[in-house]
Amino acid sequence: MRETPISNIERNFITQAVKQNLRLDGRKNDEFRKVTINFGADWGSALVSLGETKVLAQVSCELGVPKSTRPNEGIIYINVELGQMAAPHFESGRNSELNVQISRTLERTFKDSRCVDLESLCVTSEERVWLLRIDLNVLNHEGNLIDCCSIAALSALLHFKRPDVSIIDNDVHIHTAAEKEPIPMVLHHYPVCVSYCLFDDGRLAVADPSALEERTADSALVFGLNSFRELCCLNLGGTTLTSSTLLLQCATRAARRAKFVVDYVKETLELDKNAREDNKNTGFTECVRLNQITALAENRLSLRLRNFKMQETSELKEDNEMETSENEDESEEEDSDAHKNGDQ
Repeated sequence: MRETPISNIERNFITQAVKQNLRLDGRKNDEFRKVTINFGADWGSALVSLGETKVLAQVSCELGVPKSTRPNEGIIYINVELGQMAAPHFESGRNSELNVQISRTLERTFKDSRCVDLESLCVTSEERVWLLRIDLNVLNHEGNLIDCCSIAALSALLHFKRPDVSIIDNDVHIHTAAEKEPIPMVLHHYPVCVSYCLFDDGRLAVADPSALEERTADSALVFGLNSFRELCCLNLGGTTLTSSTLLLQCATRAARRAKFVVDYVKETLELDKNAREDNKNTGFTECVRLNQITALAENRLSLRLRNFKMQETSELKEDNEMETSENEDESEEEDSDAHKNGDQ
């Protein structure tokens, strides 16, 4: 199924609204949507919502053979699944252009930046290492999939714990969680992606674009940053060239956004850890019971009225009351005149 094309009226409306620092969902051009993170009962499962964009991440591991060029390091695989549940025009099992773009951006952000300590995944040199697999399943697409997938991947990695192993007579024995406490992942830094869309020939930048804004924009700008303001990835797609001033402004805002997201991920991890230590119910089932991740957990369309004062409403109410009273007086005078004419 092909994606529904955008009409010229919609395109012009969005462009003119962006020029006036207005957007369809009530945000300004530099505002981001709300991020929510929920962890599952199993280690390494996380559900991230960026507005109405939702991504489910799951980290798994298995023993395998390392690469000959790096015999002492583990291997990370990133898989992004775009199904028809996320959007009607997505086709399951087919690598679309968007799928390839998201996968490559995440690989540059997480693998090329070497945020994960791959040497800690080595069991026996040149023989056995842990193979990590990050599966990202897009549940709903409402724009800015790269940011949501990066937050989901980081949250799942920090939440994941691999099983402990023992080597006995050159045999690797994998312990269960009941036998030995699982080992958490070791990360050197925490990278996330921050995306912008450019309008008006690269003179205006819109943060955290929606699906309609992504299709209307001239180009897209993606930053891969960590909480230390270090650049891990930079991707510019489209035909519009960005000025150096706008590029630096977007990079500064993206660095602040990355630090905020990383701090929020750490906060949610601490809450999940405390809940597990207190033997409280955790996981997606508990989130559904608390109405945190269901479709009715938040309004589908949120509107905000700007420059709207209660004083104006009271004045309008008084004017309406005066008009109604004047109309009633006029109607009473007409009725009295009609009675007089009838008596005559």
